[in-house]
Amino acid sequence: MDIIYIVLGLILLFAGGEVLLKASISIAGKLGLSALLVSMVVIGFGTSTPELIVTLSAAFKGSTPIAFGNVVGSNIANVLLILGIASLTTPMICKKPEIHRDAWIVLAACTSLAGLSLWGTIERWVGLSMVLLMVSYMAYSYRQEKRKNKVKPFPAGIEKEVGTQNLGWIQIIILTIASLGSLAAGSWFLVEGSTAIAARMGIPESVIGLTLVAVGSSLPELTMVILAAARKNSDVIMGNILGSNLFNTLGILGITSMAIPLPFPKHIAHIDIWVMLGIMVLLIPITRTGHRINRFEGAFFLCLYSAYIVWLYTAI
Repeated sequence: MDIIYIVLGLILLFAGGEVLLKASISIAGKLGLSALLVSMVVIGFGTSTPELIVTLSAAFKGSTPIAFGNVVGSNIANVLLILGIASLTTPMICKKPEIHRDAWIVLAACTSLAGLSLWGTIERWVGLSMVLLMVSYMAYSYRQEKRKNKVKPFPAGIEKEVGTQNLGWIQIIILTIASLGSLAAGSWFLVEGSTAIAARMGIPESVIGLTLVAVGSSLPELTMVILAAARKNSDVIMGNILGSNLFNTLGILGITSMAIPLPFPKHIAHIDIWVMLGIMVLLIPITRTGHRINRFEGAFFLCLYSAYIVWLYTAI
């Protein structure tokens, strides 16, 4: 039954993420926002909604290792697994200064989270500060694009591929509500099944959160990246990855800790957060080498992720 719960949870998360992604892309097209900004804000945050609901569900259930593991594991998977797969499909062009700016901001957010892990707990006021910082940066990014007159409409081709070009606002609202319901149900099934299996098999909840739950809740990011990679749209891919990691770090943990203070699990605080930080540090120079992430570097990312997963399960 626990395996059925997990499979059902993954299906509902994938379906809910897909529907929310359609609504997000349709909103982007209607508002005529830029590809990079929309990918970071609308799509990056939209595809991270499964992580938010899973983290909230796990926190209220008392499974903080799954809550933290989901966020940290998703950040690691976004860069090493999803960006690695995308780079094998098409090299990521990273010439735009906005990409480097956003990468530094995500690195700063991850560094702050690593610093908080030494404190031991994310209190409610800290969570509120994290959310306010995220919103402020999003507002700043939009003002910068408008001021420089660099706002280029979001590529309509992606709208056509996902079938959202003819959606009206009422349809968008209905899709959004339906997707949130699917995500809520999927997160409940995934957390229930994962915690039960972890307890029965003696696998730490933090490991389940860092792997199964994290990859499962990252399926919408993978879907978006595959679509964008097929069109060789690096802006959409990089914006999605960076936006998702920023929202995971500041938004998800910030919102969750505002609802309930989050104590850091020891294993994640001592090891995995620093692995996540090291990966973000690695990403900065790689985007600078030729202003692209080539296929060799993508393969290197995938090898690193495989080694990390093997280490997690052999270290149990």
